[in-house]
Amino acid sequence: MNLMSSKIAIIGQGYVGLPLAVEFGKKYQTIGFDINKSRIEELSSGTDFTLECSPEELAEATNLTYSSQLSEIADCNIYIVTVPTPITDDNTPDLTPLEKASATIGTIIKKNDVVIFESTVYPGATEEVCLPIIEKISGLKFNQDFFAGYSPERINPGDKVNRLPTIMKITSGSTPEIADFVNDLYSSIITAGTHKASSIKVAEAAKVIENTQRDLNIAIINEFAKIFNKLDIDTEEVLKAAGTKWNFLPFKPGLVGGHCISVDPYYLTHKAQEVGYRPEVILAGRRINDGMGEYVATQLVKKLASQKIHIDEAKVLILGFTFKGDCPDVRNTKIIDIVKELKDFNMTVDIHDDWASSEAVKHEYGIDLIDTLEEGKYDAIVLAVDHSEFKKMGESKLRLLGKKEHILYDVKHVLAPNESDIRL
Repeated sequence: MNLMSSKIAIIGQGYVGLPLAVEFGKKYQTIGFDINKSRIEELSSGTDFTLECSPEELAEATNLTYSSQLSEIADCNIYIVTVPTPITDDNTPDLTPLEKASATIGTIIKKNDVVIFESTVYPGATEEVCLPIIEKISGLKFNQDFFAGYSPERINPGDKVNRLPTIMKITSGSTPEIADFVNDLYSSIITAGTHKASSIKVAEAAKVIENTQRDLNIAIINEFAKIFNKLDIDTEEVLKAAGTKWNFLPFKPGLVGGHCISVDPYYLTHKAQEVGYRPEVILAGRRINDGMGEYVATQLVKKLASQKIHIDEAKVLILGFTFKGDCPDVRNTKIIDIVKELKDFNMTVDIHDDWASSEAVKHEYGIDLIDTLEEGKYDAIVLAVDHSEFKKMGESKLRLLGKKEHILYDVKHVLAPNESDIRL
């Protein structure tokens, strides 16, 4: 297949799919496809609510169009799938979006077309789940009539330094020739270079362990924080001291949410258990990180009690609701765990976050964000997300929001150690 004759359809126009469509749209005929019509209308008007791509960046992709109509991508010859891969309530992989995308492609794929998956999965999912669906619906034979590749996404939402072209890309293909083609395709837009894996399974496995390793590193730091809190030692000071050794990894304690780090490990553990291995360390790390929201709430309650501030009907302000700073993404935010726990203590909880979409928060979590901050109102202020505007407020302005007697909890270590009443 000739690269320059490529017509590419990117299935899914979220945090991963849109930046990919923009980069490919600078060089190839590209269609950003999404079943959400309002999302397509928004992108067609030149705006992106995720803030991953600026209006100027969208305009640079002169070969990119958007559509929610399946007929408009039927003549493409490369289909790249970037749909979400969430987990269920019992922490097992939910492949429904991936299965639906595969079924959709099965209705339009043609002889010699290539389908490339970017969604994070467990090793083997592409060949065991997705491709059989395409075969069944299309009537075409995999690796004879159509071909496949896997190139895991490495998008870091909100990061304006490490962007798609500047992050090395793993590539793979279902045959040696297709592996070369997929690698050449991505090499044409990735300035940081590519790494061609020996198989699709290797590429899938590489992706899923990237975030699993990070999850475990944060888990051990969170456990350190719990220990040091009991010893009345400042965790950040300990980490700074330990960090003077050249090979000490610079992780910090915190809430682990979002669509990757808190989700991907469960894909690996699911597959591991399927083949008869129980991954004890990975699951232990997940238990620690999943319990940090409850831990923060408990620490706050204890501190309020120690200051003889009445807990029942106490008013708490939580600053920040997105899963990370300076990013509008509220998917799988662990701030909700703090909120639920505090409400179980019959506290009144207000949440303020100008980065988050009020509509999205209401739809996903049933919570109404507050627009304005009122001085002298709160028994406790929880600095939960390190948005730039919260950093600029500093201790004095943050404390103005509290009553005469109040607690300031700095979850993200934004303030100096002596500027808050409690830190994670």
